[in-house]
Amino acid sequence: MSEAVTRTATTSPGLLASLDPLLREWLPRQRWFAGKGRPVTGFSLVAATELLPVDGKLGLYHLLVRAHQPSALGAETHPGDCYQLLIGVREALPPRLAPALIGHVEEGPLAGRTVYEALYDSRPAEVLLEALRSQARIGGLRFEREPGREIRAGLVPRLMTAEQSNSSVVYGDTFILKLLRRVVPGVNPDLELPLALAREGCPRVPPPTAWLRAELGGEPYVLGVLQPFLQGASDGWELALRELAKGEDFGAEARALGRATAEVHTALARALPTVTLGHTQMELLAGGMIERLEAAAQAVPVLRPYVPALRSAFTALADLAAEGRVWTAQRVHGDLHLGQCLRSPGGQWWLIDFEGEPARPLAERRMPQPPVRDVAGMLRSFDYAAHSAGPSAAEDWAETCRAAYCSGYAEVSGADPRTDPVLLRACETDKAIYEVVYEARHRPDWLSVPMTAIERYATSDLY
Repeated sequence: MSEAVTRTATTSPGLLASLDPLLREWLPRQRWFAGKGRPVTGFSLVAATELLPVDGKLGLYHLLVRAHQPSALGAETHPGDCYQLLIGVREALPPRLAPALIGHVEEGPLAGRTVYEALYDSRPAEVLLEALRSQARIGGLRFEREPGREIRAGLVPRLMTAEQSNSSVVYGDTFILKLLRRVVPGVNPDLELPLALAREGCPRVPPPTAWLRAELGGEPYVLGVLQPFLQGASDGWELALRELAKGEDFGAEARALGRATAEVHTALARALPTVTLGHTQMELLAGGMIERLEAAAQAVPVLRPYVPALRSAFTALADLAAEGRVWTAQRVHGDLHLGQCLRSPGGQWWLIDFEGEPARPLAERRMPQPPVRDVAGMLRSFDYAAHSAGPSAAEDWAETCRAAYCSGYAEVSGADPRTDPVLLRACETDKAIYEVVYEARHRPDWLSVPMTAIERYATSDLY
């Protein structure tokens, strides 16, 4: 696809050139940068919009830039991922904004000024909310709001600093704006699925209030989603770790979370089309799992001794399909784990972050999948939580949670995931292989967690 550069009339064509040397240093250090381990050799401008005029005390640019990097195999540099940047411009940064510094511009239209990550600054964050509230159109940006949903003016923003693959700003404990950092063209499930669930009346997912998008080269880009902020809610991962540290049983919470997951799956099946997966489709599904296994073994040598045994989990699935077994597939969360769940003080569970696994292509993330894929992700998350607290109580705690979660899921869906052990084993194995690659690249100290599961999957039956 050829990308047309979109900019407001006041955006200088020399803007990106002046920022280039600073962004090459700053961008790879950000937690949400996906191309770690490879140098950034340049940028191309996809879109630039001036949200606050730079001739004042504070300027604000919204940029979409494509980072150029060598491929993982060392081939020639090529255009890589597209990133959304909010760039603030000041003569000098006040001390409170020191953590946001990108650098001091030496040449070009911003020469002599300081640029920084604008989301740390309240005024730029207020500009975004006001644009959503007023349904503004600024340059190529479209700020849109769900009919009937109101946004109160004057809400005080604060940046959440614990975000990983994206950035979030909370407004007055009323709303949370999730800004996608690595953006791709197409219908983004992080907006598509919560909208569908809200219109279906599902109470387990915060309904989108407003969103930010752009239309570039004839294709839509979803850039951000505003949803209600769940005041007082506990992150599922942190809650599980706290209960584990206190020696408390998490079974009741796991059961409730299983029920919530099934409610979301049931609502998605009502709201969006489902498909039947027969022999051909399941052969493709199993083949994709085998391809990922082989690629992972090339990338992470410690995985190689387990390849034959792990492959058998996927061939068993293909064999079952060849015997005439069929499965139903539907839209699912796509990256479900404890960190994607929030629990209210009253005990209600919500599911959030429907973007799917960011490393997978958007078309793949939007494909109907067996719901057991989400179940497998949550079962792997219980395993992670248990092992993070030490091996002594890990196995019993995780098994209790796994059983309770599946039982809760069955209470709502009518089908216990454990009654389809071949599919569940294949999905869990596929997820653990993904985890091995992720940990080897990003958190080597955690590699032992999925590798412990890999050894278990390779040497014993799960159910």
